[in-house]
Amino acid sequence: MGFTVYNSYSRQKEPFESIEAGVVRMYNCGPTVYNRQHIGNFRAFLFADVLRRWLEYQGYRVEQVMNITDVGHLTDDGDVDGGDKIEEQAKREKLDPRKIADGYATMFLEDIAQLGVREPKSYPRATEHIPEMLEIIEGLIEKGHAYEADGNVYFDVTSFDRYGQLSGNRLDDLVAGSRVEVREEKRHPADFALWKTDPHHLMKWKSRFGPDGFPGWHIECSAMAMKHLGRRLDIHTGGEDNIFPHHECEIAQTECFTGEPFARYWMHTKFLQVDGGKMAKSLGNTYSLDDIRERGFAIRDLRYALIRGHYRQPLNFTWDILAEARSAVEKLDDLVARLRRAAGGQGAAGEAEAGREVLAALRKKFEDGMNDDLNVPIALSALFELRSSVVEGELGQAVARDALEFVERADSVLAVLKMEEESLDERVEGLIGARNQARADKDWAESDRIRDLLLAEGILLEDTAEGTVWRKK
Repeated sequence: MGFTVYNSYSRQKEPFESIEAGVVRMYNCGPTVYNRQHIGNFRAFLFADVLRRWLEYQGYRVEQVMNITDVGHLTDDGDVDGGDKIEEQAKREKLDPRKIADGYATMFLEDIAQLGVREPKSYPRATEHIPEMLEIIEGLIEKGHAYEADGNVYFDVTSFDRYGQLSGNRLDDLVAGSRVEVREEKRHPADFALWKTDPHHLMKWKSRFGPDGFPGWHIECSAMAMKHLGRRLDIHTGGEDNIFPHHECEIAQTECFTGEPFARYWMHTKFLQVDGGKMAKSLGNTYSLDDIRERGFAIRDLRYALIRGHYRQPLNFTWDILAEARSAVEKLDDLVARLRRAAGGQGAAGEAEAGREVLAALRKKFEDGMNDDLNVPIALSALFELRSSVVEGELGQAVARDALEFVERADSVLAVLKMEEESLDERVEGLIGARNQARADKDWAESDRIRDLLLAEGILLEDTAEGTVWRKK
């Protein structure tokens, strides 16, 4: 089964085929760094990471770029009148907007590193690509796709006959006052700003349009994507809220500038819900990684919770669900520990041929699930079925080694397990030895005391026919 993806542009699943054999150029819409990112933001970033990892699992070289928006993203996504999110935060914190952007960008990079996100080819920042933006804007004006008005430059949506293809919006339906901003200097209510002029804006650049200009939101991603990946992309991702107006506008301005298709596949994640509803600061449920840790959870528990569902389906978050995620991760850790023991000759021997058939079927299930538009729930179910087979003694020693290798490869995609072999310090080993002696002496009270002491330190013990085995919680 080949890799198929749901293309938001065509609204159907399509076989994946890269433009250049063996290479995938992927652009991911990254954060606007006016505040710390919350778990809802991380769902889209983790989706992009799993997608990249799956492509690499299949042998592709992935050139991945994730931008950092550090200027010009408006609070209402409008063209001129909305407040700039970074500037508004700068006023609240009484800091220069560049310091706001730098501080929260650093925090973002630290957070996603803790979430196990592989570092992309680059994290370009909008403020570093003003010349590239102005070059595109000038090109669009020359080609008749953009026009100047009162120091602002607008894209003429009527000049691009495919405007609305991605979102399903029709120009006739984008009437004044409905999701588009009404300004008298616009030729059409849906025309969007490429460059804006405002002497009161804190972050501004000189251009031939005046001394007090700054870019529109949409032009930033077009400039950064083309600068770092070229004129044509294989995949462009983002959250479902990016479809309109952001990605719709990206397509229009980029394709009018280059005369070529921009991205072959558009992929979008659904929102993360909290307690079955919307996430909002006013509700106090925009949780950060610090909130996760303060509740006693590991960050990889959160990673599991955020990738466990299909990316095109709504996903709910509650603290009980996170506890379930932690339990699931512990079971997968247990799978690794059991496979290590079995590969070392401990546990039931199992019938080799039958074990190979079981493993082959589950490997196929995992890969078929991932190949079907990144169906992570199916892929995860294959790992839990493998654990059941190991618990029931269906794998022999040789097959256990192969199974351990498969689980390690699977985790190169999921990145939720502790695959490295762990060791204990002498004190803990001594306690385990003392407990074994207590059990031999039938001193159950002492045995339980040591077990509970180790459990409090995060060491789980399991008494098996082959002896006591341990793993870290």
